[in-house]
Amino acid sequence: MNTHTEEWLELADIKVELAQRDWFMGTSGNLSIREPKSPFFYISASGKDKRKQSDSDFLLVDLKGKPVEETELRPSAETLLHTVIYGKTNANCVLHVHTVENNVISELYGDEGQVSFHNHEIIKATGRWDEDSELRIPIIYNHADIQQLSDKFKQHVEEDSGAVLIRNHGITVWGISGLEAKRILEACEFLFQYQLLLNQQKAFAGSLR
Repeated sequence: MNTHTEEWLELADIKVELAQRDWFMGTSGNLSIREPKSPFFYISASGKDKRKQSDSDFLLVDLKGKPVEETELRPSAETLLHTVIYGKTNANCVLHVHTVENNVISELYGDEGQVSFHNHEIIKATGRWDEDSELRIPIIYNHADIQQLSDKFKQHVEEDSGAVLIRNHGITVWGISGLEAKRILEACEFLFQYQLLLNQQKAFAGSLR
């Protein structure tokens, strides 16, 4: 009999979808979901091939990132970033993926400390509905020390949904639900691909002048 909770199963479904997009190269990435009415959340186990599914894909941890039950599994090395979000907001799901596009965007705009998008219909997927809405995604340095990275990351976690790029590392998004977090992630990745293609076309057009 399957004893996994509804949240465990929801996170497993999200992992399948993101794996089908090939967003978990080299066992990279991590994802989590909060257990309702408890101070715990499920997070992906470290070092596992996320393109494969098993009953040990996730483990339950507390808001300090420590396993709630005795287990041989290790939580993701970046669990501390998830604890920051759950500690500061009402978010219930956090997703982190490494893609070529989000890494290139983070390098191109890293010196500016952010990348911004305007006048895109898909920005509505992030909850911005005004005609002149702007999506601003902070870009922070990829500190090897996870506590230092967490301290920098924390400065950009203020609302119940959001996104932060870590330079040459990946993007972390969060939302009130798994659906919202996945929607924000998909919108961001669409915008990154759009921006790279637009830059390419502008460079090509400039070379013809």
